[in-house]
Amino acid sequence: MEKLIIAPSVLAADFANLAKETSMLNESAAAWIHIDVMDGVFVPNISFGFPVLEAIKKHSTKFLDCHLMIEKPERYIAQFAKSGADMITVHAEACPHLHRTIQQIKSEGCMAGVAINPGTPVSVLEDVIEDLDLALIMSVNPGFGGQSFIANSIQKTSQLKTLINSSGKDIYLEIDGGVNKNNAVDLIQAGANVLVAGSFVFASVDPKSTIQELLDLV
Repeated sequence: MEKLIIAPSVLAADFANLAKETSMLNESAAAWIHIDVMDGVFVPNISFGFPVLEAIKKHSTKFLDCHLMIEKPERYIAQFAKSGADMITVHAEACPHLHRTIQQIKSEGCMAGVAINPGTPVSVLEDVIEDLDLALIMSVNPGFGGQSFIANSIQKTSQLKTLINSSGKDIYLEIDGGVNKNNAVDLIQAGANVLVAGSFVFASVDPKSTIQELLDLV
């Protein structure tokens, strides 16, 4: 497993120039592209779906990290896999049959992740941790880009790292929301090895340099 992965979130990209933005990420040191899918029900916003994922897949050379912030994600797992997702992450809060949904993702040939919201304790992952490829901590309330980082997320990252270590599995620990150079070091030290960065990357003067700057913090 890589020491640190930066996964820029295209939620903050220029949608009118998506091919150009994807090409920029291809040329960058980012290993993954993070794709935030929102349905306006589970979260109070609507982002994009299959056509955008398919367009990114067409131009991307990177691993596509698909984060489903949607109700009843099991309805769409097969289509997200078909559209190009390499990793599919669902929310624990949106899945009454979480173990079944994880197995469904894997049956489609994708890696499986589970995300938890700021108000959800790490303990909800205890019974599924050994089935996961990735566990994601939301460090903002999901639904909108550009929010401020919730400081308690660092302590929560440490708790999740302890749970991952106890499983004996090689599991990615991803942080999503408000990540920047001011909190990245603390998150890495707490155990995170995948950092999602949206506005911090795409709003910068030189996104490729900003991505490298995050990697250089290790």
